[in-house]
Amino acid sequence: MSTDPWFRPQCTDVTPDGDGWRHTGLRVVTLAAGETYSWHTGGAETLVLPLSGAGTVDSGGIRVELAGRDDVFAGVSDFCYLPPGVDATLTSTTGGRYALPSAPASTGRPIRHQRAEDVPIELRGGGICSRQVNNLAAADGFDCENLIVVEVLTPGGNWSSYPPHKHDEVRADETALEEIYYFEVADGGVGYQRVYASDPDRPIDVLAEVRTGDVVLVPYGWHGPSIAGPAHHLYYLNVMAGPGDERAWRFRDDPAYAWIRGACNDQPMDPRLPLTGPNPAAARDTDRPAGGGHEHQGEHS
Repeated sequence: MSTDPWFRPQCTDVTPDGDGWRHTGLRVVTLAAGETYSWHTGGAETLVLPLSGAGTVDSGGIRVELAGRDDVFAGVSDFCYLPPGVDATLTSTTGGRYALPSAPASTGRPIRHQRAEDVPIELRGGGICSRQVNNLAAADGFDCENLIVVEVLTPGGNWSSYPPHKHDEVRADETALEEIYYFEVADGGVGYQRVYASDPDRPIDVLAEVRTGDVVLVPYGWHGPSIAGPAHHLYYLNVMAGPGDERAWRFRDDPAYAWIRGACNDQPMDPRLPLTGPNPAAARDTDRPAGGGHEHQGEHS
């Protein structure tokens, strides 16, 4: 198992430190029935996303009731957006777990509630690279200042985030984005995540066996595949942001494996998808490498 500092087993708090990690944060909060959690968003815009259970968010005289979900494999959840500089309280009457993905922002956007039925769902790839992408706050979807957040569900035995790709430079065909992978694995299983260097001056080498609650950070470099063990579906929450003024998601595939994208897209979609049950909004979309003249949500996961 990797001992790389970018792999963080059972991690509940990722905070920008101004040095090796600057642009994204994630806190996972577990509440017992009737318990509350209060915090100040500081200089970051934040989503409140139920991983399991329902909840209520109170901030600035605004109350948002989150219907939530039983777990990440049971369905898509609604969520709440909070701007920087506000006090907030999260309350759970029945108990639950909540992800608070964040990114530094100046003014952010108004507090608002995104309903689960308004979250676009896409089925991507084909064959053993089939997966489901829930575009919670994708770059060309839900409006944020800097934050980009999507969920990916990979059926047991499949590969996602593949071919390996990167987004660590400012170019016409690429944006510079840090990325957090937060994992959950169905039924106590395991998955695997790979990250490796694209530039010898920025070494990174992660091959991590991941379980529910584990985090892999991607400051730069090629990343993928994310592998779901047989019979154990894999979920990961992707949190992205970067230093640029443009909120966009463009990537480049590792040239050694780029051919795999087209080969997988030519295969039938895994019939187990969507994992969260029939949804009329679910639509298949093939992956296109960046610079191909069409930018769309969740395209690299």
